Amino acid sequence: MKRVFWLGVGVVAGVALSRKATETARQATPAGLASNLGDAVRELAGAVGSFGAEVRAGMSEREQELHDMVEDRTGMPAPRADGRHAAPRPRRARRAEG
Repeated sequence: MKRVFWLGVGVVAGVALSRKATETARQATPAGLASNLGDAVRELAGAVGSFGAEVRAGMSEREQELHDMVEDRTGMPAPRADGRHAAPRPRRARRAEG
């Protein structure tokens, strides 16, 4: 019974090692290298795209903060991204000091 067990373990190990060696050899071929390179480039492109989207979102958020700050400090609406001004907000009347 022990010999049959060890024979089974040896067969399974042999098949696993054979498959692993075949896969490694396939990856070393020009087609396998091109596939790995293509996957790496796609992953890099996705990461760059995500970074760009985050930067644009941050820029838009900061631009809105700056527009709000200009409006609060000057009372005048800041120009929009298309170069036009928003409708002016009415100014509050100042109290007379006396």
